Amino acid sequence: MKKIKILSALFLALVFQATYAQQMSNTGQKPTEFKVVTIVESIVPMGIGRSRIIDSQTKVDASNFTTERTDGKKSNQNEIERGKIKVDELEETKLLNFFSATGINFQNIASNDAVIASKINSMLMEGWNLTYVTSGVESDAGAEDGQGIFVTRLFFSR
Repeated sequence: MKKIKILSALFLALVFQATYAQQMSNTGQKPTEFKVVTIVESIVPMGIGRSRIIDSQTKVDASNFTTERTDGKKSNQNEIERGKIKVDELEETKLLNFFSATGINFQNIASNDAVIASKINSMLMEGWNLTYVTSGVESDAGAEDGQGIFVTRLFFSR
């Protein structure tokens, strides 16, 4: 089941990417701005995890957190404070967890799909184009683990 979900997500991502690339090559336009929205869905048993759509509202200059290595070994990364990288302004949309006390909850999945579609539709109404989708899973590693998330990143451009 997990393999089917992952393969489906990868297929959709490739379709979106190919469609967007074709659209851009036909119009000659290049996007001037990108935005990433992250969806985190808990796959923790008993529904005790947290699931959210995270949308940063802060513009950041990555060069402020970038260093260069000249010999491949010496790094100045320790000079960059982790606290300065964290953003304070973000939208956090609550989602339901994949699992309830009785196991996988398909109603929760359908509910999440509706909320995610609403988020995508609102981004489209704001002039964003869904450019690319990618996903990954950190799943339960056995009886002792009890951890797991399904992460999807939506890349928008305009």
